[in-house]
Amino acid sequence: MIVIIDFGSQFNQLIARRVRECRVYCHIEAPTITAEQIQALEPEGIILSGGPASIYEKNSPRVDSDIFNLGIPILGICYGTHFMVDSLGGKVKKANKREYGFATLKTKTAKGLFAGIEKETVTWMSHGDSIQSLPKGFTVTASTDNTKVAAMANTKKKFFGVQFHPEVAHTVKGTKIIRNFLFDICGCKPSWTMKSFAGDAVDQIRRQVGDKKVILGLSGGVDSSVTALLIHQAIGKNLTCIFVDNGLLRKNEATQLKEKLKNHLQINIRFVRASTRFIKALHQVSDPERKRKIIGKIFMEVFESEALKIKNADFLAQGTLYPDIIESQSAFGGPTSVIKSHHNVGGLPKKMKLKLVEPLKFLFKDEVRKLGKTLELDDDLVWRQPFPGPGLAIRIIGEITKKRLNILREVDAVLQEEIRAAGYYRKLWQSFAVLLPIKSVGIMGDGRTYENIVAIRAVTSKDAMTADWAKLPHKLLGIISNRIINEVRGVNRVVYDISSKPPSTIEWE
Repeated sequence: MIVIIDFGSQFNQLIARRVRECRVYCHIEAPTITAEQIQALEPEGIILSGGPASIYEKNSPRVDSDIFNLGIPILGICYGTHFMVDSLGGKVKKANKREYGFATLKTKTAKGLFAGIEKETVTWMSHGDSIQSLPKGFTVTASTDNTKVAAMANTKKKFFGVQFHPEVAHTVKGTKIIRNFLFDICGCKPSWTMKSFAGDAVDQIRRQVGDKKVILGLSGGVDSSVTALLIHQAIGKNLTCIFVDNGLLRKNEATQLKEKLKNHLQINIRFVRASTRFIKALHQVSDPERKRKIIGKIFMEVFESEALKIKNADFLAQGTLYPDIIESQSAFGGPTSVIKSHHNVGGLPKKMKLKLVEPLKFLFKDEVRKLGKTLELDDDLVWRQPFPGPGLAIRIIGEITKKRLNILREVDAVLQEEIRAAGYYRKLWQSFAVLLPIKSVGIMGDGRTYENIVAIRAVTSKDAMTADWAKLPHKLLGIISNRIINEVRGVNRVVYDISSKPPSTIEWE
């Protein structure tokens, strides 16, 4: 495995993805981890990520400098390289000229990181600091017109640093550079697959749980379904799943999920109807964070009530993924801002006294889908688009009412039908409708209308960390719009969201 130290870069998750794409497992750890703890993990290599700070600033993030005495190969990226330089006796200062965007890298060696790399290659720069002097034992291995030390190496100790970002797609040979570090320098083997992960996860669940009972809140999405399958393989009948119908699901979703889950997951599942309780509590609530907190609170109350009926349950399982943790807490308490609260991150009410089992918490969504295929989960569940825990409550901007829920359900049903018919469902990360809190004037027949506006949102993404709006054909958008306005009473205008993440988020709330 590889340990990645999180210094706060927005590209940290890309580093992890690139490593895993090479079939090498990796962990992202906070700078608070000690050299002793890293050594206990027995990694083949360490990657020091980039970050927004300057190493010469007070309180800039630092990891235990004893990592340089472990005899483990280390790759620094941008700020990570500056930390390496500063820790080993070199000097970093504010650059005379900042460097952002594309840059032509001129390599001075065809060995180490740059084995098999052309003498000139395109890279992506993003820095305002530069290396003034190298630590003892290091040499310059690449430069740009603007940056003398664009890469450095101490080949004897297997320490390497780059000023650019090899993890981003803009660096043309970035994957090759990372592969050189993993395989040629660290001696890793490309042995990490979803099959091996599944075996390890099942073994770990058995060690953690033993002969105790586990409860899982099942939503019908791929995350909770794969979690259920893994835990079921590990402990069998000692797993009980609870599905709570909160009244905020899409049209016929509760019925369809019940049928699919019963047919394809031969697992003990309890279905609880609680829609009235949720909708009543959301009366006249418009603030999105209040919605999330109310829904989360009631879900826990309903879930707890049902869970208390299961005797000797010591563990709660969740389908928490890496992006959930990252967006809620940064990477393990790192310096990134909280974007929004997640319903499945943050623990449990203390009175429940259950220990968490989160077998997917270090996986990205596409990895979970691959794991689902490995576990032979039904395709409809594997490829089900992400659906937020608070459901339609955060896709209705403003107050939640039965009437507004029904309007959005009908709109969404039309959208999903046409997206599937056009063959786009699996091509998109998500496609959904949002009911806006404003109305517009329209003409239907010969009469004036003053009805609701709905926004259509469709995005492409690999892991939800970034996303681009989907360039759906105009003809398809026209069909969707016409059907919604003609078939759904209360809607007279449809708009299409063409914003990407960042700066927007995928969901509107």
